[in-house]
Amino acid sequence: METVVTVLVLLFVVFVALGVFAAVKVVGAAKRSVDRTITQARRTVEDHTLRAKSFTQPGPAGELAQLRLTLRTSMRATQDALYAGVREDESLKESIALFERLSAHGRELDTDLKRLEADPDRATLSERLPVLRERTRRITESAESLRWAARDRARRFADDDLDTLSAQIDVEAGALRHWTTAEPTTEHTTEAAGRTAASPAPGADSPTWSAAPRQASAEEPARPAITPSGRRPAHPWQKKPRPESTT
Repeated sequence: METVVTVLVLLFVVFVALGVFAAVKVVGAAKRSVDRTITQARRTVEDHTLRAKSFTQPGPAGELAQLRLTLRTSMRATQDALYAGVREDESLKESIALFERLSAHGRELDTDLKRLEADPDRATLSERLPVLRERTRRITESAESLRWAARDRARRFADDDLDTLSAQIDVEAGALRHWTTAEPTTEHTTEAAGRTAASPAPGADSPTWSAAPRQASAEEPARPAITPSGRRPAHPWQKKPRPESTT
C-alpha cells in the first residue's frame, strides 16, 4: 500500500513539474514574440521618421537622417540575406561572422549620427559631414558586397542544380522514346526469322514445288485429265477462297 502511495505521489510531482515547465516555455515564447513585435514596430516607426526628416528638414539635419536611413536599410537587408541563406549553405557562417564585426561599426556609426541630430552646432556638424558620409559609404559597400556575394552564390547553386536536372530529364526522355527505334528493328528481325523458317534450305527432305511430278503407283486411281465442272484441282497448300462480301 505504501509503495502504491509513493508511486502516485511521484507521478503527481512529475506531472506538476511538466506542467510548470510547459507553462514557462509558453510564457517565454509569448514574451519573445511580443518583444519581436515591439522591436519591429519601433524599427518601422524610426524608419518612417527618418524618411520624413530627410525630406522635410533641409541642411545637415536632413542629410544625417538620410545617412542613418541608408545605413539601417543596407545592414538589415544584408542580415536577412545571410541568415536566410545559412540554412541551406553552411559556408555562409564565416560571412555571418564578418557581418557581425561589421555590424559593430554600423551600430557605432548609427549612434554617432543619432547623437549629432540633436547637436545645435550646425557649423561643426557641416564640417564633420564628409567624414560621416565616408564612414557610411564604406560600411554600406561592405555590407552590400557580402549580400550580393551570398545571392550570387545561391543563384549559382540553383543554376547548377537546374543544369543537372535538365540533363537527367533529357536522358529520361531519350529512354522513354527508345521504342521509336527499337520496335522497327524487332519487326524486321521477326519477319526475317519467319522467312528463314518458312523457306527450307536446298537439299532438304521437304518437297519442292518445282520438282517433276511422280509416276502414279498401282494403288492410286487414275486422275482425269480434265476436272469435272471446270474446277481446278485443289491442292493442300492452297487456302480456301473467302466468300464474297455482301456489303
